[in-house]
Amino acid sequence: MAETGDTWGRTIAAPAGGRERMPFAGRLGAGRAVATVLPYGNGRSYGDTCLNDSGWLVTPSAHPRIHGFDVSTGLLDADAGVLLCDVTRAVAPSGWFLPVTPGTQFVTLGGALANDVHGKNHHRRGTFGSWVESFELVRSDGAVLHCSETENGNLFRATIGGLGLTGFVTRLRLRLMRVGSLSIVETTHRFDRLADYFEAAEEADTSHEYAVAWIDSLAAGRSFGRGHLICGDHAPAGDRVGIARAPIANVPFTPPISPLRGLGLRAFNEAYFRKAKAGVSQRTVPFDAFFYPLDRVGQWNRLYGPRGLHQHQSVVPLQGAHEYVRELMETALAHGQGSFLTVLKRFGASISPGLLSFPREGYTLTLDFPHLGERTERLLEALDAIVRRAGGRVNPYKDARMSAQTFEASFPRWRELEALRDPAVVSDFWRRTALALPQPAQHAPTSERLC
Repeated sequence: MAETGDTWGRTIAAPAGGRERMPFAGRLGAGRAVATVLPYGNGRSYGDTCLNDSGWLVTPSAHPRIHGFDVSTGLLDADAGVLLCDVTRAVAPSGWFLPVTPGTQFVTLGGALANDVHGKNHHRRGTFGSWVESFELVRSDGAVLHCSETENGNLFRATIGGLGLTGFVTRLRLRLMRVGSLSIVETTHRFDRLADYFEAAEEADTSHEYAVAWIDSLAAGRSFGRGHLICGDHAPAGDRVGIARAPIANVPFTPPISPLRGLGLRAFNEAYFRKAKAGVSQRTVPFDAFFYPLDRVGQWNRLYGPRGLHQHQSVVPLQGAHEYVRELMETALAHGQGSFLTVLKRFGASISPGLLSFPREGYTLTLDFPHLGERTERLLEALDAIVRRAGGRVNPYKDARMSAQTFEASFPRWRELEALRDPAVVSDFWRRTALALPQPAQHAPTSERLC
């Protein structure tokens, strides 16, 4: 498969001639006759929520900038195309940091808003959208709308987690979090079985700003579900520069067979598990090592081989979570596919303002697999079935293949977003899921000239 760079999972081949893109020019599709458009940030979504093969991808302006930052209140005013790493660099010297950050710093503010991303501190800070004060939204009819909880509130809530479908966010205002430093005091609890994690997870959330677990996906028997519970808190003094270190390595090409499976994966998991001391250990680490470890390896997604990777992230309710998480992991083992990066975390009770926000109170499990064709697809369908039975959700922006039925079970309020979707804006994901389901009242035709 050619490396298109359009999605991070690399499971979806680009159409002949590539995907058409155009920079935002003040209005969606300015001066072009196209059927549909879709905002496109930095392409870090894993599947097709950021693709529009029957139309155009609208990219941010070439030189996005931060317009203002109030060091007394922590209110940031910036273009939606600004990357999270640029925000960190700008605000760290004043003692501020992103209140919510995903596992990569190479995401645009607009992308973080559109996907309502979460981080290792959902139990305390909720989702990214919970910290957005307002934004400017450009619709295909030329309207420029100011959206907040009190102004155009329906579009405000639909755009947060709305996968870019309500129009083009040009600029937003975000509240940041004051911190002593960006250095992180990291506390690691090495546990020997899955039950030990569940016994410690709630207390970890109570005691720490950040908490997440790495799980050895291949351990079986009495060691099933062993791993590390990794907690973090901002050190009172330390890094206030906010510049991540240069990558330690780069994957220059895609190997014909992924090394992240079989004996290679088993050896890695064993070594990584033993890396942490038995019991509890503590150290102070740079912020990028704690939040963005994979960013230190350039093009790490190539390691999954020529067919790319599928990442399956789900959340299941607190009730019965231990059993459902165990079943998800056992199902992967039964299909003969270990997950290289298996992450388990407890979501708090915070409710996002977004209509289609993925997090809900419960436990979220992330599994990733090299794409091996039908074998992998059967596994993913089995995982979806468990999540549906649990009354949980599958994460859209990590997905490249969930069924329309799984999507509807995960997000029963999708028709509210469809009613507010810009009629000229659509993604391949939305066609594959929402638009394959019985529809509400139809939009106006989308084939009109956008100008």
